[in-house]
Amino acid sequence: MRSLLCAAGAAGALWVGAVAVVPAAADEPDGFTIGDPRITESSGLAASRAHPGIYWTHNDSDDGPYVYAVDGRTGRTVARITLRGIGAPRDVEAISLGPDGDLYLGDIGDNLGGSWNHVWIYRFPEPKRLRDATVTATQYTVKYADGPRDAEALMVHPRTGRVYLASKKQDGTGALYEGPPHLTSSGTNTFRKVAPAELWVTDGAFSPDGTRLVLRSYFGARIFRWANGRPKDLGSVGVPMQQQGESVTFTPDGRTLMYGSEGRDSDVTPVGLSGNQLPDSARSGDGADGGTSGSSGSSGNSAAGEGSSGGKGLGPSYTKGALVLAVATALVVVVRRLLRRRS
Repeated sequence: MRSLLCAAGAAGALWVGAVAVVPAAADEPDGFTIGDPRITESSGLAASRAHPGIYWTHNDSDDGPYVYAVDGRTGRTVARITLRGIGAPRDVEAISLGPDGDLYLGDIGDNLGGSWNHVWIYRFPEPKRLRDATVTATQYTVKYADGPRDAEALMVHPRTGRVYLASKKQDGTGALYEGPPHLTSSGTNTFRKVAPAELWVTDGAFSPDGTRLVLRSYFGARIFRWANGRPKDLGSVGVPMQQQGESVTFTPDGRTLMYGSEGRDSDVTPVGLSGNQLPDSARSGDGADGGTSGSSGSSGNSAAGEGSSGGKGLGPSYTKGALVLAVATALVVVVRRLLRRRS
């Protein structure tokens, strides 16, 4: 089974290599390898604000109520946080940091094709000290207005604190969902569709200033301008070659995307942004027209190599290598489900 999974990853890597892999620039942060033998299915990634150079991650599936702080300089785990006050996690897929300094953990996966009538989000303060600890988390029950969905991406907007989920593409029904202005722990939080997502989304992240949103799939990614609570497509963005692309986060300065993958000793790889893909705060630092780039209803002039879709929804399906992508994605999904059913 593992050889088949690797073959699928290789096929996807070849497709990505033919489309839009961007090498890291000299001034970008280094990548790192997650060396903790307990982390074998890193499925989410969030850059810490309180601890520079630290990235929060977690395992997929039913590993338990654990979150790990990994040093981006060495790849070593510097803290394991155990959550209490919640039920038994089912399929934890994503992590994001809110403007309140809290971490949000998305127990939102559904490998049964969207059959669970509810999923959960866990929220807890980012620890001030990096050491193994047990913390009390708040649990939120989540439902979708249009029925159950399989999702792997959770994004908290860094200015408004609003939570968004992106479901995986299933027969063209993938979408971005918006939660209520404030989550409640005493009832059900209904998430409503705000835009279609033409990707098999495995993770997503907002830029630190909230002006850009990135969504990644196993073998590709797209970036969007975020204005008035809605996305405007800026086109595809480079991804590294990875066996099974699962996670993504912005660096604290917003200039670089850090991509993660599942597997033992998995790599986290940087890809730099440029032109309109850069968040407004980073572009203004370069003397770019930050005011224009943040305006509603205008996607600006695309930089070289950027896509130029019309900004309705979350982007078109890829046109180059589509057959390879479809086959590789299908293989990955089938193999993952078979492996989990046998475990």
